[in-house]
Amino acid sequence: MTKRSYAILGTGALGGYYGALLHHAGHDVHFLLRSDYDHIKANGLRVDSPHGDHRLADVQAYERATRMPRCDVVVVAVKTTHNHLLPELLPSVVKDDGVVLVLQNGLSPEAETASVIGEQRVVGGLCFLCSNKVGPGHIRHLAYGRIALGEHAATGVSERMQAIANDFAPTGVPITLSEDLKLARWQKLVWNVPYNGLSVALDARTDELMAHEPTRAMVVALMEEVVAAAEAVDDRVIEPAFVEKMLDDTEKMTPYHTSMKLDFDAGRPMETESILGDPVRAAEAAGRDVPMMAALYRQLLAMERQRVGV
Repeated sequence: MTKRSYAILGTGALGGYYGALLHHAGHDVHFLLRSDYDHIKANGLRVDSPHGDHRLADVQAYERATRMPRCDVVVVAVKTTHNHLLPELLPSVVKDDGVVLVLQNGLSPEAETASVIGEQRVVGGLCFLCSNKVGPGHIRHLAYGRIALGEHAATGVSERMQAIANDFAPTGVPITLSEDLKLARWQKLVWNVPYNGLSVALDARTDELMAHEPTRAMVVALMEEVVAAAEAVDDRVIEPAFVEKMLDDTEKMTPYHTSMKLDFDAGRPMETESILGDPVRAAEAAGRDVPMMAALYRQLLAMERQRVGV
């Protein structure tokens, strides 16, 4: 059976990592690049990982989406702060019978992709990954890597979800096939809301947030608000055992600067709206008060405005 082609839109810590693994597994992978284009064309792509390092010497790299071939699976791995670019990125890259896999944070990032290419052509993915871009064309994977897949416009496990999971099987990346993408999105927010938000607001790594009782209590309280919002907004129940697992996993993980913290320190736009703003607005519209989430959201907005001098 011919292996399917993949397009990686966003060759950063996430897209570069998964794209490199797919390439190493023998798939036809095409990478959209911006600032790293010249470096990667000359030097290739480097991924360091506890599971094995990879060097891609001959990368199929492109500066413009319109120059990429049409692919079977198009992976949206850009930050949600760049979703305004999707109308110019997607139409020329995805095959007529292809699928777009959205690997982004937030409550419902698939909706923006679906508005460009149609509701039925979108699969959502949630990445549980500790990975950083440490230099041009250089990605350092620290831990984890699991992806949870779910259909955007349907429930249950589809054939194309299984096909993507099969493509990833040789890479060693664990794939979970979720019958309920909405529940999976809320579960990811249980981690993303407290750790991403507080890491910026308190200038702290994940281990520092967990090491002190006052900040750990803030993490737990924010998680509880996300759980309450999930039930109020979408009637999704997140069990206490899941929250405990998120806390336990974070305590055991390598000390980590979250993606929002790295973006803030580098002067880049943060995913404040997708990670905090959207769930806060959804909860309030459903009549559920989430005071800590709302306060943290406003604080991050203020910090961004102060940074740019507005």
